Amino acid sequence: MKSLNILLVDDDPTALLVLEKGLSLQEYPVTTAADGEEALGRIAGESFDVVITDLMMPGIDGIGVLKAAKARSARTEVLLLTASQSLKSAVDAMKNGASDYLQKPVDLGELLIILEKIESFRNMAASAEELREAMDVTEHNAQETIGRLEMEVARLASLLEQIREILSDETLEAGKRVEKALHCASNDSTRGG
Repeated sequence: MKSLNILLVDDDPTALLVLEKGLSLQEYPVTTAADGEEALGRIAGESFDVVITDLMMPGIDGIGVLKAAKARSARTEVLLLTASQSLKSAVDAMKNGASDYLQKPVDLGELLIILEKIESFRNMAASAEELREAMDVTEHNAQETIGRLEMEVARLASLLEQIREILSDETLEAGKRVEKALHCASNDSTRGG
């Protein structure tokens, strides 16, 4: 089954049925709405990856469905369908956030290509997000490791200073200095150094 959850909206029952069957045969999960008002109810109750809606419908038209879908989730892709060949309608649809604009009767092959592009883009975006999250985790782990290493370097620097002071203590015999320095290093290693 394909991963895009699709809402089909058309007041023409034949066009709606043809698109629903065509997409279902391609294993897309499809929900239908017979008009704009029903579409708004479906959009309010469920998230859709793609909304394919007729532009010209009585009552709430395709632009109304587009605006509702985008208000619910800016990530929802909306494809508008129209029987008219008006350039102004296409421009208005794109200004309102439509992903694409298709002429009726819809060429199923063309629609499937658009859906595959949407799915590919979503998969790339998801992969990029996973990579970003992995990089954040790696960066966090690297910062923790660097912090631990800095603490270890500071501890070792302090130990070396203690050993240097012991070895340069002229009040002790050379053998005692070495013995005391070894004891200091030995005690440090038993404390987890």
